[in-house]
This record gives sequence, structure tokens and C-alpha cells, in this order.
Amino acid sequence: MAQEHFDRLTALDASFLEQEGPTSHMHVGGVVVLEDPAPDFDQFLDTIRGRLHLVPRYRQKLALPPMRSGRPIWVDDPSFNIEYHVRRTALPPPGSEEQLLLLASRIFSQQLDRSKPLWEMWIIEGLAGDRWALINKTHHAMIDGVSGVDLATVIFDLSPEATVVDHPPESWTPAPEPGDVDLLASGALGLARTAIDSAKSVKKMISSPAAVFDGIRDRIEAVGEVARDAINAAPETPLNVEIGPHRRFRVVEAQLEDFKQIKNALGGTVNDAVLTVVSGALRIWLQSRAVQTEGLELRALVPVSIRPQEAHHELGNQIAAMRGPLPVYIDDPIERLGVVREAMDGLKESKQALGAEVITEAQNFAPPTLLAQASRLNFSTRLFNLIVTNVPGPQFPLYVGGSLMLSIAPVAFLPRNHALAVAIMSYNGGLSFGLLGDYDQLADIDVLADALQDSINELLALSSEAAASQ
Repeated sequence: MAQEHFDRLTALDASFLEQEGPTSHMHVGGVVVLEDPAPDFDQFLDTIRGRLHLVPRYRQKLALPPMRSGRPIWVDDPSFNIEYHVRRTALPPPGSEEQLLLLASRIFSQQLDRSKPLWEMWIIEGLAGDRWALINKTHHAMIDGVSGVDLATVIFDLSPEATVVDHPPESWTPAPEPGDVDLLASGALGLARTAIDSAKSVKKMISSPAAVFDGIRDRIEAVGEVARDAINAAPETPLNVEIGPHRRFRVVEAQLEDFKQIKNALGGTVNDAVLTVVSGALRIWLQSRAVQTEGLELRALVPVSIRPQEAHHELGNQIAAMRGPLPVYIDDPIERLGVVREAMDGLKESKQALGAEVITEAQNFAPPTLLAQASRLNFSTRLFNLIVTNVPGPQFPLYVGGSLMLSIAPVAFLPRNHALAVAIMSYNGGLSFGLLGDYDQLADIDVLADALQDSINELLALSSEAAASQ
């Protein structure tokens, strides 16, 4: 993996740092449930120690250039202590899943310490049914959803065979911690590299002007599409209010095969079906709040991976954001799916993702103060009402220390003035919806979770009727 001491954060990675505040935590993660009692803690630590060489970033912390002269740098942490990052706790009897979600809510309510590597992992003992859980939390500046799936290979195995330490822990020697002069020099080097990349682009333009002209034209048109889309502001809703630092977390479990049945019988893609049932749930929830849904269409920020196949195992964010519709004004689920499908097809044919990518690339040239302003605009309530992110996971069983992973529920993040985020992840035939809400503003998150389950059941029943009539 290309994760070196003194790597500079990209503009997109740095934007997640800029967006973090007392009430907006920019970490993501998951809640994993496994069968069998929890493994021996010391053996688990040895397993992690033996595999950390596969993810060097997990032993690195942030270093900030003086006077904000450049973007932050990843540097080796000479004080790295794995026992700070990997923690152990237990649920009191009866060890219910409700207790597990309450614990997860509290863990995700606490910001990560920026003076240390930006991750935590919790072993949770005492889950009912002779099970245990694993909660992981990583700052979004370090990881995106797609590379997060890849990182699971560090602790997950493909068979129930006992894990073996792959690498002697004493083999790692941290690089010397940099001083202010080093950090200033790194900022200058970063600018020089940017200039070199620009020169390469100019050389390419000279060698192939026609192709480059077409590329520039496409990019200009793409940015124009993003600008026109941003003019249409997202509507004001109870989701876009001032939030606090505390969280509520709920999980709704479904089957991937059910969503495939929906798309096969009614058309569209699995993601279209996901956005449709989320729209249906939000419609029910808004009406429970006495909000008029007639003519109301919410906007979802839908992250799209732009990670090349050859970079599949690299950390850092390689995503662009598209704004998809959530037509809560439509009562009929099939009609709602049709509107979502048509709109998402239009987005795929548009250049919105390319435009977002161009803007992100341009931010790599921006000074930190300008970058901070740009990041605030990117997460503005004017652009979207909530995040809805769907990450494909492995469709085969995984194990930790011989224990079968039964499920994984993803946890997204809440930007400022956003009270809800919905993350979806598939694993081994299952599909888990993780609902992260602000503690105060979404005290009725259970109403939303129940509405989501009802919305899934309703669309599934209609797809069964459609399949039977074909």
C-alpha cells in the first residue's frame, strides 16, 4: 500500500478535518456481530499487531504545518500504543442488541483525539446468544467507504482457521517526528509537485491538443451542471436544524435477494430500490411530524466512488458526490421507484460526478483558508438534506479469530445542521441499513426505523405480485 511517512492529505481528505466541529464528528465505522464468545483479548491484540504493516496509516498521526502554510501531513507516531486504540468492554445482562446499539451510539458521540492515529476498535463481550461484537471507528480524513471494505482484510479471515501473526510487531521502527522546518519544507515540496503535475498536463495538451480540448470541454460542461444543480436549493425540513454532539443509532436488517427481486420485477437497480424505500420511510416519518409532503422532494447526497481499480487497496478518499432525489411526495411505491429510477438514470448520463471530481481536483491547488471555505459549501444544507450512502460488501462469509461474522451495520457521519444519515452495506446475502441520528433532534428515530421496515415490506410485496403476474 502507498502509505508513507510524510504523505500530504489530499484536499478532499483535509476537507473532512475542516468540517469537524464540537457537534459534527467526521468519523465513520461499523458495528459487527459475530458468533461464539469473544476471543482472548491478548491474542486479538497480537493479531492486530501482526497485521498493522498492511495498513501503515493506522500507526500514523496528523502533523500540521506552521501558520497553516499547507495541508496536514501523515507522520509516524513514535508513541503509538495499540492498547489505546483497541479497547474491551462488556454489556450487562441480558446483553441485548438494544444495549449494543446504545453503546455504539455513545462511542460514535465522542470525537477522535487528533494527537493520535485517528481510529478506535472496541471488542464488546456479553452479547446475548453466546455472541460478541466489534465496533470500529475511523476518521473520514483517512478512509472512504470503498477502501474501508478493503481494510477489513486486516482483521478478517476467509476461513474459521485460527489467525496467525503475519508479521513480528517489533519490526516496525517509526520515522523521526518532524519539526516546523520539516513541515514548512514539506508544504513547499507539495507546491512543487503540484507545479510538476501542471507542467505534465501542459505537455499532454501540446502532444494531443484535440483530445485535451475535448476533455477540457467536458470538464467545463460538468462544472456548469454542478453549478446549475446547486441553484435549486434543498428544501427546509426538520432534518436540517442545529444538532448537538450526541447520537442515536438504529439498524434495519434486510436481504439483498429481496432488493434484487424488486429490481427484477419492477425495474431499476438495487440502489434505485434502496433510495425508494428510504424515500418511503422519510415520507411516513415526516407525516408523523405533521409535515406536509405534497410537492416535497428531498435531496440526498449520494457518494460515488471514483477509485480506479488499480488503486483499490489505497487509503484516503476517492469519491465524488451526486445529489439524488428522494420523492417523498409520492404515495405509491411503484410510482416512487419509477421517479427515482428516471432521475438516477439521468444523473448517470449527466456530468454531475465528473463536475464534482473537477471541483475536488481544483481544491488541491487551494490554500488551506480557501479550502476551509470550500468544504463548508460542500456540506451546506442548501445542497442536500441528508447523506444516503450505499457500499457493496463481500458476498461470502468472513471470520475473526475463528468466529463467523453474522452481520455488519455501517455508521456514517452527521455534517453540521444535518440530523440524519443513512448508510447501507451488503454482506453475505444481507443488507443492513444503519440510521445515525442526532440525539436531541431525532428522539423519534424508532419511528423512522419502523417506517423503513414497512417501506421495504410494502415494495417487496408489490414486486412479488408483479412477478407472479408476469
